Amino acid sequence: MVKQENMNWERHAKNFEMYLQLEKSLSANSIEAYLRDLRRLSEYLELKGLSPEVGLVSHQVLSEFILWIAQLGLSARSQARMISGIRAFFKFLVLEDVISKNPASLLSLPRLGRKLPQVLSVNEIDAMIAAIDLSQAQGQRNRTIIEVLYGSGLRVSEAVELKISDIFFKEEFLKITGKGNKQRLVPLGRSAAKELKIYLDNHRKQIAVQKGYEDHVFLNQRGRKLTRVMIFIVIKGLAEKSGISKNISPHTLRHSFATHLVEGGADLRAIQDMLGHESITTTEIYTHLDREYLRENLISYHPRGKIRQIQS
Repeated sequence: MVKQENMNWERHAKNFEMYLQLEKSLSANSIEAYLRDLRRLSEYLELKGLSPEVGLVSHQVLSEFILWIAQLGLSARSQARMISGIRAFFKFLVLEDVISKNPASLLSLPRLGRKLPQVLSVNEIDAMIAAIDLSQAQGQRNRTIIEVLYGSGLRVSEAVELKISDIFFKEEFLKITGKGNKQRLVPLGRSAAKELKIYLDNHRKQIAVQKGYEDHVFLNQRGRKLTRVMIFIVIKGLAEKSGISKNISPHTLRHSFATHLVEGGADLRAIQDMLGHESITTTEIYTHLDREYLRENLISYHPRGKIRQIQS
């Protein structure tokens, strides 16, 4: 029965995708964002043991889902976009006579402000890493995730999709596929490189990797790639364990990466390039910054450019 309900959900999502393409003429990126948010909702229903049948999704369930997402650290702006997408999906189902009432119509949008994202200090990041129990099975993996997110400024989605074949230890770079499938080269901090080698050589090899995930760096205990939600949970748990009261998320580490570079005096163009705000491959439009220049900016100005000794 659940399998059939899942199939129905997927069918409605596919019809919604066609509706967005043909009737709303939305861009491919906007459509993908809508569908990604629907997948998050579907994953939440599965996680909570709730039926994925669209006719059984209530306003209460949707409100609890939005609260759950907010508690994971999703920004108010991202929450607002997600609510808009969910509203559009259920409105579409009403138009198609799949359901008679839109359970998302009364969802309230979060207030959008200009408040800057939270930034962690170097000491707070050190405290999070020190809070990791390396005797646990996933300890080294979690330590490596923190070092890579903070040491190279990756988005959580980029960490989830990071491949072993995209790590160039000798050149000290990662090849990252970011938004819009744009690729960029990101300097690999020495501390992150050290933890990556330990994780890949001593810990990941002990996992029975499932087919299709042989090249993914970060795996769960079942040998599949980690989800975004799991990385959120890991980071929130470490923050709580280390006594950090700030409301943080994986993006906090990315923002801290950029902020600490700016405070250290790094070139803004180099930071934008490392974050992927501009494509380094489109040399006709954007200023091309060579890899050595980027690497030197990270080594010179990032707090973890050189391997630091951290007590575990």
